[in-house]
Amino acid sequence: MTIYQFLLLFLLWICLPHFCSPEITFRRTPVPQQRILGTRVPRSDGKILHRQKRGWMWNQFFLLEEYTGSDYQYVGKLHSDQDKGDGSLKYILSGDGAGTLFIIDEKTGDIHATRRIDREEKAFYTLRAQAINRRTLRPVEPESEFVIKIHDINDNEPTFPEEIYTASVPEMSVVGTSVVQVTATDADDPSYGNSARVIYSILQGQPYFSVEPETGIIRTALPNMNRENREQYQVVIQAKDMGGQMGGLSGTTTVNITLTDVNDNPPRFPQNTIHPRVLESSPVGTAIGSVKATDADTGKNAEVEYRIIDGDGTDMFDIITEKDTQEGIITVKKPLDYESRRLYTLKVEAENTHVDPRFYYLGPFKDTTIVKISIEDVDEPPVFSRSSYLFEVHEDIEVGTIIGTVMARDPDSISSPIRFSLDRHTDLDRIFNIHSGNGSLYTSKPLDRELSQWHNLTVIAAEINNPKETTRVAVFVRILDVNDNAPQFAVFYDTFVCENARPGQLIQTISAIDKDDPLGGQKFFFSLAAVNPNFTVQDNEDNTARILTRKNGFNRHEISTYLLPVVISDNDYPIQSSTGTLTIRVCACDSQGNMQSCSAEALLLPAGLSTGALIAILLCIIILLVVLFAALKRQRKKEPLILSKEDIRDNIVSYNDEGGGEEDTQAFDIGTLRNPAAMEEKKLRRDIIPETLFIPRRTPPAPDNTDVRDFINERLKEHDLDPTAPPYDSLATYAYEGNDSVAESLSSLESGTTDGDQNYDYLREWGPRFNKLAEMYGGGESDRDS
Repeated sequence: MTIYQFLLLFLLWICLPHFCSPEITFRRTPVPQQRILGTRVPRSDGKILHRQKRGWMWNQFFLLEEYTGSDYQYVGKLHSDQDKGDGSLKYILSGDGAGTLFIIDEKTGDIHATRRIDREEKAFYTLRAQAINRRTLRPVEPESEFVIKIHDINDNEPTFPEEIYTASVPEMSVVGTSVVQVTATDADDPSYGNSARVIYSILQGQPYFSVEPETGIIRTALPNMNRENREQYQVVIQAKDMGGQMGGLSGTTTVNITLTDVNDNPPRFPQNTIHPRVLESSPVGTAIGSVKATDADTGKNAEVEYRIIDGDGTDMFDIITEKDTQEGIITVKKPLDYESRRLYTLKVEAENTHVDPRFYYLGPFKDTTIVKISIEDVDEPPVFSRSSYLFEVHEDIEVGTIIGTVMARDPDSISSPIRFSLDRHTDLDRIFNIHSGNGSLYTSKPLDRELSQWHNLTVIAAEINNPKETTRVAVFVRILDVNDNAPQFAVFYDTFVCENARPGQLIQTISAIDKDDPLGGQKFFFSLAAVNPNFTVQDNEDNTARILTRKNGFNRHEISTYLLPVVISDNDYPIQSSTGTLTIRVCACDSQGNMQSCSAEALLLPAGLSTGALIAILLCIIILLVVLFAALKRQRKKEPLILSKEDIRDNIVSYNDEGGGEEDTQAFDIGTLRNPAAMEEKKLRRDIIPETLFIPRRTPPAPDNTDVRDFINERLKEHDLDPTAPPYDSLATYAYEGNDSVAESLSSLESGTTDGDQNYDYLREWGPRFNKLAEMYGGGESDRDS
């Protein structure tokens, strides 16, 4: 549109009748009820038609919004055909905005707008007009309603409900794939002009995306858009009114578009060959390494499943797919042996689990790699030829007999000698032993099946070059039975016979037991050791026998008890037998055979106590008496002298017993000191009973006139040289020193009461028996300081 065309349209618009001097005219009609102005209109049939009009003559008012002039904006004029121009009529305006937004000149009927009007706030106003007589205030015309419509101008730009949009589209989509639709709204009047006609265009995001101008639908514009090359795009869309023409208002929004992933990339191993290593001692289930195929896709499109499809180690190894890391973990499936095989080769395949058929043309969505696993040698412990051993041996074998041999070898390539040993925790009684070199197991003590039928041993095999490498194996030794036990009575029998018994009367049924366990079962035979005139044994042939009487009547006053030896034999080889003695008491019974009373001896004896038991009790009492007598006799003997100088003791009891002076004659014999001749006889000490180790020496008697002090010194010297003298003093013998003795005290008990240090060096001159005291009290200055 040129400028000339625009000016021409503008002139036509302002010259239209309803825009030029808008006016409502009131005209008087001859009809009182309905004032109309008749106009003759010819018809085709020759008749005249009359058009009726109301007394108000008016048109719809139009007003431009957003008026920017300084004066009030003129809206239009109201006029009645009754108005003679003499000012007798008055015009009144009521309705929307009357008096505030719209005012009227009551004389002329001119209507003005007092302020700027926004069509987007209110598009039209409905008002009512009325003309009245000023003098009578009566309406000269009925009230009439009219509308003031606001003409729109392009004063609002298009706006988007969202400032930023987020959208996504799959990668590799074809051109024209719809991404998202954006819609802008314009507040201007869509029914008038092009103010609200919006056109969309793309300002940013080309050449990747395009937008439809009329609908705002954003579409892809390039083929094969790859997410792995670029994932995020930002597109700016403009919405412009006036149909996109020059002068139109516009608004923009931003659309962030993300390319979503599709499975268009197959997995690929970064290496053609992988070389993991594993120790041969690795247990089953050990992870030895991992493989990983890279996939440029994400999410489920990158999920990979690993499998071993070929190779010589398919039965030795397995592979597990780790879902979190998308790695293939290779694990040990069976035990490895370096000596058997040192290298395994696997062919591992990685394949996508979710394949999109649209992209089959890109190639197979899988890849393979070669895994070469090297087995590393370790020093393995010895290996036994069996997982466990079972040996059976008869209980009567001789000590030292070999019962079996265990074998073990070193599985390493460089074999090491094996040393065998027994775990003594499994053989606490040391019944068995093993040869350390060849593994032969033999007995070291006699076997007894009746004590233990099974022995569960553990044999340890260790390498001599590396004793830390050990292996254990269980060895079960079963002891086979030999008939080495004689049968015995099953229980103790308390048997009695009535005085009024008849021949052949049953008085007891006996049975037997045997510790042996023959394969054919137990079979016992019962008989008497000798013919007995009173009783007999009848074998029931079911491992029981009956004791029967052989005579008529018994007398307990003549014989109160009978002893009946019964021989019990088994049926195994070699035959074993024993003799059991039945003690049969003679008792008085009633006519029914119920015991009433037995002999006096039987009544005094405890029930169930046999003669053998009584003899055993008497023997125990005798032994206890002998032991008690021996103990009392030993206590009377003196303890042996201890010649070690480390055990030199002081007899404190003797030192404390100093007596009560010369008047106390109970502590010791004072006459001994007064009469030295009385000491010629060797007398024993009162506090101990000496044990003669050597023949005592006889000393010559001292002269009668020897002083007591000389006598004591001479006796001290004599005892210092006597090896049989005890290593301690006895004050009971030498405590008395006499009145005003110049020898002073020989005891050290009072040394603690002295004020100063005493000199005990003279103790070294008293002989070897006082060396210990000399060391304790006669030390030098260095000892005292320490």
